[in-house]
Amino acid sequence: MKKINFIPNIVTAFGLACGLYVIFKANLTGIGTYEFLHQMTLVLLLACLADVLDGALARAIKAESEFGLIFDSLADAISFGVAPSVLLLKSLALEQGTVLSFFALAAAMLFTVCGVLRLGRFNVRAKQVKGEDKKVFLGLPIPAAAICVVAPNLFLNSPLIEKFFPTSELFQTLFLSSIAIIIAYLMVSRIKFPSQKAIHLQRPFSAFRYLFLGSLLAITIFYGLFYYLAIFLLIVSWGYLVTSLLIAFGRTLTKKKLSRTKRVSKN
Repeated sequence: MKKINFIPNIVTAFGLACGLYVIFKANLTGIGTYEFLHQMTLVLLLACLADVLDGALARAIKAESEFGLIFDSLADAISFGVAPSVLLLKSLALEQGTVLSFFALAAAMLFTVCGVLRLGRFNVRAKQVKGEDKKVFLGLPIPAAAICVVAPNLFLNSPLIEKFFPTSELFQTLFLSSIAIIIAYLMVSRIKFPSQKAIHLQRPFSAFRYLFLGSLLAITIFYGLFYYLAIFLLIVSWGYLVTSLLIAFGRTLTKKKLSRTKRVSKN
């Protein structure tokens, strides 16, 4: 059984290696071209896949441990906290000592710090949260936050944008840095974001139809990743973000209405 416990940690180590590869490769690369960003984004997606698989695998073989939880958080801090900030600064390639470079650097550092804070809070809450609270994330999950920062960066540097809607260095710096700051806040906020654990498949369809729909979804995802990565990631990541915020806003309004109704009934 002790050998089995290493299996999820090996997957976590693979995700960590992906994050380290992005960071080291960025340091060895001169200018962050679209081809470079495209390749590094795919590597980060592999890290996201590893992050999903290690937890699911640990639960499946009942190999969850405190070491695995801490190791996973440390790996996430590097792969999803540091690597996206490095890609952001590498793609901008600003002149040192300018106001723009300071703003971009501050935004990148804030993103990384808030990501680490979010992981620390997650580790503390993991031992306390029970029941329905396990079906939501308190604050934007750091893998989703990483993709929400990387996707606009990749999209602005894509050949389509550069050809038809070219943007200036000033616009890219202000826009991408502002996104990093907003995402940093959402990670440490107390807004509840949906978790994959909240998804429960009903059985109105046969197993064959579920298999067909799953295959169709897989084909769509792979087609989008291989041919329209920039647009696909932007739609998926920010679609999740906007939908989650709308759900949280609706939940807040519902609670306010219920509290008002209780006050009126008491009076």
